Amino acid sequence: MGGRLQDARDYERNAAALIREDERPAFHLTPCCGWMNDPNGFSYYGGKYHLFYQYNPYGMHWATMHWGHAVSEDLLRWEYLPAALAPDAPYDCDGCFSGSATRLDDGRQLLMYTGVRQEKLADGGIRDVQVQCLAAGDGTDYKKYEGNPVISSSMLPEGASTADFRDPKIWRKSDGSFCCAVASRAADGSGQILLYESGDGFRWSFWKVLAGNHGRLGRMWECPDFFSLDGNQLLILSPQDMVADGEYHSGNGTVCIIGDFDEKTGCFRERQNQCIDCGIDFYAPQTLLAPDGRRIMIAWMQNWDSCAIREGGAWSSQMTLPRELSVRDGRLIQQPVRELERFRGAKLAGGEFCFSGEKRLEGLHGRLVDMELDIRPDAGDSPCHVFRIRLAEGLGFHTDIMYRPYEGTLSLDRRFSGSRRALLHVQESRLFRTEPGLRLRVVLDKYSVEVFANGGEQVMTAVFYTDIRADGISFCSDGKLSLGVEAYSLGA
Repeated sequence: MGGRLQDARDYERNAAALIREDERPAFHLTPCCGWMNDPNGFSYYGGKYHLFYQYNPYGMHWATMHWGHAVSEDLLRWEYLPAALAPDAPYDCDGCFSGSATRLDDGRQLLMYTGVRQEKLADGGIRDVQVQCLAAGDGTDYKKYEGNPVISSSMLPEGASTADFRDPKIWRKSDGSFCCAVASRAADGSGQILLYESGDGFRWSFWKVLAGNHGRLGRMWECPDFFSLDGNQLLILSPQDMVADGEYHSGNGTVCIIGDFDEKTGCFRERQNQCIDCGIDFYAPQTLLAPDGRRIMIAWMQNWDSCAIREGGAWSSQMTLPRELSVRDGRLIQQPVRELERFRGAKLAGGEFCFSGEKRLEGLHGRLVDMELDIRPDAGDSPCHVFRIRLAEGLGFHTDIMYRPYEGTLSLDRRFSGSRRALLHVQESRLFRTEPGLRLRVVLDKYSVEVFANGGEQVMTAVFYTDIRADGISFCSDGKLSLGVEAYSLGA
């Protein structure tokens, strides 16, 4: 092996050796070194979970994309493997963009990814040409297919963009054949998802347009995932340039469309759609089917609108906790993978508390905490209108979770977390349930918080890079409130 892939492997080996383990989160995957964004090829292969990721090993910013690679036996403790792909072929010389993975009948793992090269236009401008490519290997080393690209621009429907054609999600159909969903921009500039099919995983043909946004839910749709769950078919998307509407926020968001799918005809009928994560930092989710039948999702715990929040350090960006998915009452439900509970250590706090004003619980502090709360405003003459959970508190810093029971809203506020950048720091979401009272699970892992409301009906995620010494946790209510608390330290 030589060339750009070997260069990347040599560089990351040396650079990673300079990063102390305690500089990283305990359970959220960070890049081996440098920059990461979208999760790729999230899969179970050879007895381990594999997670590849968009990767620039050489710097703390997005650049010519490689694929980083890590494996885990429990979805929480990750081991770095050498970089899997580098942009070293004519069809991907300007980037190996996002993709997915499956298993071939001969036992090899098949990676499907978007290859990017840039071409000069007559007016002097530059445009991407994006195509879909393959590489097969043994779980560590992968060889690009000599027939790449397997899906080229000649296989696009009429008018579709060659510059916005990416992120293939591959799966096996019930008859053993292969199918993939690819993000595309239609002739009118709107987002659409295309279906391609193959008998052997290598020779592909266009099948049909699976779905399109038709002027709603953002513009370009990225990072599709398509799977069945609890008797439903789910299409997961990351739309760009959304306009705030209902539970959706402006900017780059995530959407789950729940409907029905006929595998024979390729027809997908939408029943409803919802926001996947209502917080600040969540994009490009991807799922796998675990050996025990669970559908598990992971996402880039960052957003293109807030990348500059990370200042300094030896790595940039991280992934969310893997989340178990289900559908309940027509809505997507998310919970941290059950494996996390194995890492609960000392009980930091527990019990029922009635109070008004500020409340601190002896022993409740830390930046590695798994905490369950049952919040019940008093219906008497001095009810609570605003309840606050303050995290990573100290040295003049804090990040807040705010619940307004009679407005039915939940918000994240990291304005005072220590960031020097004028980014999006506050996000508010209207709760699906409107009656006063809220159950929360709050998971802290050094530089992030993930908030699961009412059994995972709604989720909010944010990163913050507050000095690790700021580890206070406190509560505050402007009226009478009953609070049930069960909190544990987390340890690897």
